[in-house]
Amino acid sequence: MAKNSGVIGIVLIGAGALVFLGGSIASVISTGGEIGGSVLGVVLSLLVAIPLVGGGIFMLIRGRGEAARQVGATRQRRILDMIKSRGQVAISDLVLDLNANSDQVRNDIHQLVGMGLLTGYVNWDKGMLYSQEAAQLKQRDTCPNCGGQLTLGGKGVIVCPYCGTEIFL
Repeated sequence: MAKNSGVIGIVLIGAGALVFLGGSIASVISTGGEIGGSVLGVVLSLLVAIPLVGGGIFMLIRGRGEAARQVGATRQRRILDMIKSRGQVAISDLVLDLNANSDQVRNDIHQLVGMGLLTGYVNWDKGMLYSQEAAQLKQRDTCPNCGGQLTLGGKGVIVCPYCGTEIFL
C-alpha cells in the first residue's frame, strides 16, 4: 500500500504540473497575447492544479509513514519468530540480525508485551531475552534470574528490584 500511495502521489503532482503548464500555455496562445486574458487563464489553471499537487504531496507523505510502520511491524514479527524458535535470544543478536539499534529493539519488545504477544523475561544487564509461557510466569513470585522477590513494574511487567530483570506477562 505504501508503494501505491507514493506512485499515486507522484502521478497527482505530475498531473497538476501538466494542467498548470498546459492551461497557462493554452490561455496565452488563445488570447493572442492580451495580458488580462492570459492572467485569467494562468490563475484558473493554478486553481485546478493546486488541489492535484496538494493531494499528491499528501499521498507521498502518507506513503512514507505507511512504509515506516511496515518496517516496524516486520521487525517485531522477526523478533517474535526468533524468540519463539530459540527460546532465548541475546539482545545483541537481535540488534545485529534486525539491523536496528538497541533502543529500537527495546521499544519493539515493550510494544510486543503491551499487545500481549510476548511473554517471558529479559535481563538487560546480561543482554538476554527469554521466552516462557504466561501460565508459568504468573505463578512465579521469585526472579528466574537471581531468585529475589518480585514487584509489579507496570501493566504486564514485573521487575526484580535486585537484578533489574523484567518479566513480561
